Amino acid sequence: MKKILLFAIILVPFLIRAQDITGKWNGLLKVQNMELTLVFHISKEDSEFSTIMDSPDQKAIGIATSSTSFKNSTLIIEIAELGARYKGQYNDGVFEGTFYQVNQSFPLNLTTNEVAKKKLNRPQEPKKPYPYFSEEVSFPGGAPDVKLAGTLTIPKGEGPFAVAVLISGSGPQNRDEEFLTHKPFLVLSDYLTRKGIAVLRYDDRGFAASTGNHATATSEDFANDVRAAIAYLKTRNEIDQEHIGLIGHSEGGLIAPMVAATNTDLAFIVLLAGPGVPGDQILLKQSELIGKASGLNENDIQKELTMGRNIFELFHKYGESDSFEIMLREYLEDAITEENKIPGEKTKEEYIQLLMSPFKMPWYRYFISYDPAKVLRQVQCQVLALNGSLDVQVAPENLEYIEKAIKEGGNKKVTIKEYPNMNHLFQKCITGSLDEYPTIEQTIDPMVLNDISNWIEKQIK
Repeated sequence: MKKILLFAIILVPFLIRAQDITGKWNGLLKVQNMELTLVFHISKEDSEFSTIMDSPDQKAIGIATSSTSFKNSTLIIEIAELGARYKGQYNDGVFEGTFYQVNQSFPLNLTTNEVAKKKLNRPQEPKKPYPYFSEEVSFPGGAPDVKLAGTLTIPKGEGPFAVAVLISGSGPQNRDEEFLTHKPFLVLSDYLTRKGIAVLRYDDRGFAASTGNHATATSEDFANDVRAAIAYLKTRNEIDQEHIGLIGHSEGGLIAPMVAATNTDLAFIVLLAGPGVPGDQILLKQSELIGKASGLNENDIQKELTMGRNIFELFHKYGESDSFEIMLREYLEDAITEENKIPGEKTKEEYIQLLMSPFKMPWYRYFISYDPAKVLRQVQCQVLALNGSLDVQVAPENLEYIEKAIKEGGNKKVTIKEYPNMNHLFQKCITGSLDEYPTIEQTIDPMVLNDISNWIEKQIK
């Protein structure tokens, strides 16, 4: 923030009181090497502020925020549904601040002017007109307040057609699984439909055009939405009901087996970078691999892992107790010292709040306790599990755990494959770091697309 001249100090309180911050505020959220447009619509009734947030690049409009405050030139917007928070300082018509989500923070300045993004080349994204039918659809979700909106693509020609339901990864996602400037599900659905396989993809509950509350949902709730999608497909004459399958990416690769274990008439499931071990182990390994790919020194990585293990141990012992939050705070108060550097410009209290906030989310508590092996042992349909060797979000060693669990359940119909030099999105890469995702033109390597398509074709013959 710019220094205030002495003669202007007495004017500051009057300027703050007079400042009207209502209206449309635009910003570019810089995540690694990409830019994501965010829009905040701030209004005021009596003395209370309220905000509606848009994320146009993700086709998410009208996201409700939980609170808005503007005091002493500081704007704070809480978005509980996304586990996010914005804090900015007003200065010469601009809010200079930071966007926090779960345990990450990103610079974000807001202005009333329109913001321009860098143009990116995404050669694999299909252009209309498509050589197949593409229909906007909606159907009841897995809970009374959930209505799912999506796109069903159907090959031209005489059906009925085999179909794949696409299941997105963690966090609110639109039907294209739009992430770091890429649209993997758009590219995948286009490829499969051109090969004669129908595809249903939809916006996650409570996001984009789908209704419901994403913030209160767990993986089991999302599994119920997949079951609802299957029920909807069974009402469509164009669909071959004996050849309905699932393709899940990341957390979607955890959800697909949950559904397959109860929907025994599924023809196949494809697990793209799916977990094979409990969620706390996934997150610890993820922290280690991301740290190494980002160039952190081994000592700092080990300190972070030790803190993570201790936090998870506390949760597994006392997570259901009313005193868990108190015990967690006490541990963090002792553990966070000058030696354990606080990231960014956060105060110690802000950092403690940041580490505690995920445990307020039902999804997070469910995920870190869930062991996918138990359900994988119940899966009896055909399974294809794929991973990239440089995946830092779900390590490729998960393939072995997936295969082991499925075979322990008596199912020998499982195929696994690890792709050299590919990341979590199945892009050819150098380090696997998240920084690389938006800089790579490729959305999904053609070899992976071809392998998925050929494998499905074999299952539906």
